[in-house]
Amino acid sequence: MKEHTSSFARLRPRPGILPFSIAISVLNILGHTVLGFEQSWLHPFVSLFAAYSCELLVEVASRGWSGARFRGGIRNTIIFLLPAHITGLAVGMLLYTNERFIVVAFASAFAIFSKSFFRVPMANAPKNATVHFMNPSNIGITVTLLIFSDWVGVAQPYQFTEGLYGIFDWALPALIVCTGSLLNWRATKKLPLISAWLTGFVAQALLRAALTSQHPLSLLAPMTGTAFVLFTFYMITDPMTSPASRQGQLLFGFSTAMVYGLLSYAGIVFGLFFSLTLMCAARGALLWIDNLLMERLRQRSAQAAIFPLGVKGEVHSQ
Repeated sequence: MKEHTSSFARLRPRPGILPFSIAISVLNILGHTVLGFEQSWLHPFVSLFAAYSCELLVEVASRGWSGARFRGGIRNTIIFLLPAHITGLAVGMLLYTNERFIVVAFASAFAIFSKSFFRVPMANAPKNATVHFMNPSNIGITVTLLIFSDWVGVAQPYQFTEGLYGIFDWALPALIVCTGSLLNWRATKKLPLISAWLTGFVAQALLRAALTSQHPLSLLAPMTGTAFVLFTFYMITDPMTSPASRQGQLLFGFSTAMVYGLLSYAGIVFGLFFSLTLMCAARGALLWIDNLLMERLRQRSAQAAIFPLGVKGEVHSQ
């Protein structure tokens, strides 16, 4: 009797995405039961439903039902939805929309669709291969804050430890730092980016203190919040939308901190999200320019191979 084999490819999760999915799920459960999250219990479910639905819709629209990667068993479906799972929970956790569930659904939907909207070809990549360059959760939150500025805000930092007392106020951030450091060291390889971001944040705070009458410690205070820790270890380090090279990571992290400092100096709130959005957009523009230059270089190399003497289109008569 012939053994039945599936015609669907077996998906493999990207490095670090499974432990990150588990970590953010546990954090949301603890947040709504112990820590003090102020959003409704429906918030994460509405956000997840929007993220899952849009992810599946985009996949079917781009590849067709027969080529959809989530087919082939429950394992494929779960692995395929892990990025949407992270995005949905992050958006639902970091936005506060009161009882306006349609707004959190919009944020999650925009975050997922952004991976199709904001794409750029990569230099030395196969023809027509593109990658998304905007951090999905971050751009979803940013656009929602801009469009619905009178309706929504970000979750207040205190909600992450509101239900904790004594040493537990420090234990949770310390746990996030330890697990985030391990994840970014072993899986995403983003420790240089984290170091540059933290160094840049301290530098911009000291520079702003020198230019204003504010005390340096007051400008460094955001670093003590759990929300800042989450941003540092789990958002800015997104492997798909941050540089892979060490030099690129250092520049990206430090520049994001400097942009944050400029926005804060100008009195613009929500600087963490806006600064990362601007830097992701700048990186996308640089990737596009790099690909354009590489394409022109390839064309010139091809022309040089065809016309080695540099004479093009010349007609010789006998």
